[in-house]
Amino acid sequence: MVKAIVGANWGDEGKGKITDMLGQESDIIIRFQGGSNAGHTIINKYGKFALHLLPSGVFYDHTTCIIGNGVALNIPYLFKEVKSLTDRGVPEPKLLVSDRAQIMMPYHILFDQYEEERLGGKSFGSTKSGIAPFYSDKYAKIGFQVSELFEEESLREKVERVCEAKNVILEHMYHKPAINTEELFQTLLEYRDMVKPYVCDVAAYLYEAIKEGKNILLEGQLGALKDPDFGIYPMVTSSSTLAAYGAIGAGIPPYEIKEIIAVAKAYSSAVGAGEFVSEIFGEEADELRRRGGDGGEFGATTGRPRRMGWFDAVATRYGCRMQGATQVALTVLDVLGYLEELPVCVGYEIDGVVTKDFPTTVKLAKAKPVYEKLPGWKQEIRGIKKYEDLPENCRKYIEFIEKEIGVPVTMVSNGPERDEIIYR
Repeated sequence: MVKAIVGANWGDEGKGKITDMLGQESDIIIRFQGGSNAGHTIINKYGKFALHLLPSGVFYDHTTCIIGNGVALNIPYLFKEVKSLTDRGVPEPKLLVSDRAQIMMPYHILFDQYEEERLGGKSFGSTKSGIAPFYSDKYAKIGFQVSELFEEESLREKVERVCEAKNVILEHMYHKPAINTEELFQTLLEYRDMVKPYVCDVAAYLYEAIKEGKNILLEGQLGALKDPDFGIYPMVTSSSTLAAYGAIGAGIPPYEIKEIIAVAKAYSSAVGAGEFVSEIFGEEADELRRRGGDGGEFGATTGRPRRMGWFDAVATRYGCRMQGATQVALTVLDVLGYLEELPVCVGYEIDGVVTKDFPTTVKLAKAKPVYEKLPGWKQEIRGIKKYEDLPENCRKYIEFIEKEIGVPVTMVSNGPERDEIIYR
């Protein structure tokens, strides 16, 4: 049985916790896209962790964790991350890396920084982890696949060929030092030695696992609104964040994905630039940010303060639809207990017309939120285990959201710990 866990919004919805939780009944957990540019925060008996490349199932000894072919594989980062776990008493995870995954090159990270510098105020708010240059090269067919590390002669020739073009750009566009091809070649040989024990034909491995009826979890990074096709383009990421891409990024047939859990926050938050209709500012935003998440709403990778907003039913309904969500996990509900009333964005007003459909980015820029206000529950809900024990106004809020998005809310998270979850 294959399940996917994906974000309904802008990312940072709390997917890490839900993956960590569902990892208990999974045999295999796969990261299928993205790189080390976003983090999943997990709190368990070993402590608090921010994972970037490793799947959120690494804390179990019964799971195999896989880096799929769709991932931007930063090899030294991956092994630094494994070491950061084992140094804190976590058993060495069982890890497999797809032989078709492509490698984040040191120059991708430099190009990302140089381009953001060049663009200045017009930049895309990149995390400068090399993601856009990496995927650009992959689709321009000048990327490096893990499998290529094991053919020294052709690797050297390709390094020289690719660097020739890169150095022209470095010199004339960015006025930065050229890449030393010999140094880069030696670095890639070091990468080869690091990754060698884990390399695997993941598609073949998963074909057998599916035949054996194994429980497989696909873990997505970011959310539907950061997808390059269906998100708030161009303020998006460079790989597809949709569950459908899980089939490609892991190498399994699309019809094998039976359940899609979209994770949505009980309010909205976003990191980086881009349109955000239900955004709030000033003291109102500061208070929500301070109370939000575990230790406040700050990016797990960058530490940047997240932009805050009320629950956006238009964006979330669209995100769930594009993900093909079969169920929704609603997170950080406990945070909202301080509010007298809860605004929910139920429509967008664009040029005087109210729509419930999520528009393209050019129209989104003109959208004003249409709110419906619900009464707050004014109490702490952490520690509650049963849905019927939640305050009435809290249940009404969940049921209102469920009706707006048109997908059943099956899990409600009321605290950051793994077991602080209510199943409906």
